[in-house]
Amino acid sequence: MVAAWAPWVPDPARSAEVAIGDLALLLDAPVRALRGSVPSEHVYHVAVRVAPDDPVLSDEQWAEVARGMMAAAGIAPHGDPWGCRWVAVRHAWDHIHIVATKARQDGIQPNLWQDIVRMQQLARRFEARWGLRRLTSGDRTAKRWPTTGETRKAVRRRLTESVREQLERTVRVAAAGAADEEDFFARLRSSGVRVARRAAPGGGSPAGYAVALPGDRDRGHRAVWFGGSSLAYDLSLPRVRERWQRLPAPTPEVSPSALWPMLERGVLAASEHLGGAGAPRGAGDVAALGDLLVLAPGAAPPVVRARLRECATAFERAARAPGKRDLDGQARALFRSSARVLSSAAAASGRNDTAAFLGFLLALVTAVAAAQRWHEEQGFGLQAEAAGRAGRVLREAVEVGTGAAAGDVARPRARRGTESDGAFLLTRALPAHASTVLMDPAWPDLCLRLAALERLGIDAGSVLAAVAARRELHSAGSIAQVLVWRLDGWLAAHDRASDPPPAAPGGARTPSSPAAAAAHVRSDRDGPNRVR
Repeated sequence: MVAAWAPWVPDPARSAEVAIGDLALLLDAPVRALRGSVPSEHVYHVAVRVAPDDPVLSDEQWAEVARGMMAAAGIAPHGDPWGCRWVAVRHAWDHIHIVATKARQDGIQPNLWQDIVRMQQLARRFEARWGLRRLTSGDRTAKRWPTTGETRKAVRRRLTESVREQLERTVRVAAAGAADEEDFFARLRSSGVRVARRAAPGGGSPAGYAVALPGDRDRGHRAVWFGGSSLAYDLSLPRVRERWQRLPAPTPEVSPSALWPMLERGVLAASEHLGGAGAPRGAGDVAALGDLLVLAPGAAPPVVRARLRECATAFERAARAPGKRDLDGQARALFRSSARVLSSAAAASGRNDTAAFLGFLLALVTAVAAAQRWHEEQGFGLQAEAAGRAGRVLREAVEVGTGAAAGDVARPRARRGTESDGAFLLTRALPAHASTVLMDPAWPDLCLRLAALERLGIDAGSVLAAVAARRELHSAGSIAQVLVWRLDGWLAAHDRASDPPPAAPGGARTPSSPAAAAAHVRSDRDGPNRVR
């Protein structure tokens, strides 16, 4: 590649070892000429990498990056003929390595003050110029990417991901579902990974931990261990312990039929409170939401499980907001409570009941959208972008789930008035429009009308299909709102044709008609029977 001094070209007739040795001698020559003390560590090394989904940079672009980085660091300022000697090597499509000697050719040492900060600032300009993924310098929320060696090792072993990535996912699931520290380490061991705790000075609680994948060894046949913080910033032991501070009271045992409606209500309530009490509290809220998303695939129907895993991965950075986080938020408590219920009841959750799961899935869509809005309000652009990606994957999961629910032939009929019931009716009656309607802001209002029909023993699915067939819906700006208007008209017409209702036991009277029932349901929107 390009160097800041006269180019050196190895003789192809000579061996690679001799050529590399000659290059090392040329690079180190100014070190031996230094006046005064010679630094014990005189090699300066920088690796510059782009994200996997970034465009491929040309050799000329990488050369510009290398020159710019060395100038920004103070190694070889632009236009300075006496700068340090350096060489850049590109041996993969996505990154380069730059090696320099910390000795200028005029016999003095370079000024490296704030070198990392200056190189990060330059990297942000390159990202904007070439359409690369925009990063935030030093906010300690970036993903820990596998090294080149780890990636190559995975390829050699024909693995779909590196050992680092496997361990990070395993540890994250264990941390999200654990009730305390002992439960956390027990979950790690039961998942099949090796666990080592690092004792604190003087004994007491562990100061840290490391994990290793069985069979993963280095060239010396030693196990390869990864500390929690080396997997992700929020997986260090102190950060993992935060998950067990101020835990909500244990939830009573939940029957499989009541699980998804309970989770749906809890997540919707948490979404309303997310970030409502300042930035530190919001940071704790989104972290708890991230844990809930990590646990969701384990209890999801198989048809949407892969997309939920993708959603949890996409949301990972959104769960790590820059700065301090408060653990007292009401949204955090609700998300953590939902996570505990989901973790303990997943085995008996009826995971094949896609229609029942849809209400919880829609609630997650609402929660992720609330997290994205909060990040945007705080100016956390990268976190908002991550939440946006997670939301798009969740909406894809809704589309897949509605299609699967439409094919179900039976489901329990014990529940009434939840969005998961409405979703089932919708997918059976209007499979072509179901995913669009479920994402429509007017969907809760439509669900109220369906609930009113169901309470009166009317086949709501048949009525919905009938009013939808009156006229095409593709041109409607809001299909859900159009269906609401048509159902209101159907209810009013049915009301006029209905007989007066009989008196109920005890002198109370039932709603006088389907229209009255719908009005009664609408009046409960802000009460205990609210349908969301």
